Amino acid sequence: MPARDEVSESPPRRAKQSKVKGSVVILSNRCKGCSFCVEFCPTDALDMSRFMNEKGYHFPELARPKQCNGCDLCGMLCPDFAIYGYFERRKKKR
Repeated sequence: MPARDEVSESPPRRAKQSKVKGSVVILSNRCKGCSFCVEFCPTDALDMSRFMNEKGYHFPELARPKQCNGCDLCGMLCPDFAIYGYFERRKKKR
């Protein structure tokens, strides 16, 4: 039996996965500026805006839209239901 170092097994190949496209909807007047959505965004697509809403809070903005995958983690964490993510539909190739 060959030693473990002598066996060269290649890792299983994965099929190429295209990046999922998504976006978010931000209801700025509901936001109280807790920034949970920004802090926990797995793709780092959100930033806090320099502008303020009617309540005087900074709200999130989609600063890097190409990075958003629409996972809706921001919506699950938002205590005010001021943001939610969605997957964008792919256009079918003909």
